[in-house]
Amino acid sequence: MENSNFLENYKLEGNLLEILTYPAPVLKKVAEPVTEFNDDLRALCKDMFYTMYDAPGIGLAAPQVGKSIRLFVMDIDFDREEITKADDSVEYELSNFNPMVFINPEISNKEGEVLYEEGCLSVPGIFEEVKRFETITITYQDMYGEKHTIEADELLSICLQHENDHLDGIVFLERLSMLKQNLLKKKFLKKKKKNKGF
Repeated sequence: MENSNFLENYKLEGNLLEILTYPAPVLKKVAEPVTEFNDDLRALCKDMFYTMYDAPGIGLAAPQVGKSIRLFVMDIDFDREEITKADDSVEYELSNFNPMVFINPEISNKEGEVLYEEGCLSVPGIFEEVKRFETITITYQDMYGEKHTIEADELLSICLQHENDHLDGIVFLERLSMLKQNLLKKKFLKKKKKNKGF
């Protein structure tokens, strides 16, 4: 991965960002293209990885942390092992990192169909089967503005489509039937309201 040197300490360094949950307005907006590839952008990527691994999740899009720009980070390969220490406290050991940054992505060559149970850090606690394309081609820029193209299938393809939806103002619930969508949105908002204590 072309950015691995810059990100070698992402799991140890970074700021924890707030992950916004549905129905935050920024999650409904179509994000703006990234035009400046500078240190601020790279710092945001680092903080997003730090936040994603902490959550833990396998993908995180900029709108989920309040930035309406076409950027998401992903790692579908890392391992997270729970370790119970001598004092019975629990900590997590992460390994096998494969961080990927996608900026201004464009998806093409969508083929096939697959059902996969998805969840989302912005809709915690809800998991549903979503219909996605089986294989895709994605063209994107890295943190330095360099262009890349990859073919994706299986979990990589699914995750890319899920995160790309965030850049278009779509949460995965909106990929479900209207009936299921309304039911789950009501359930989620009711639970959210209850957790806030009002």
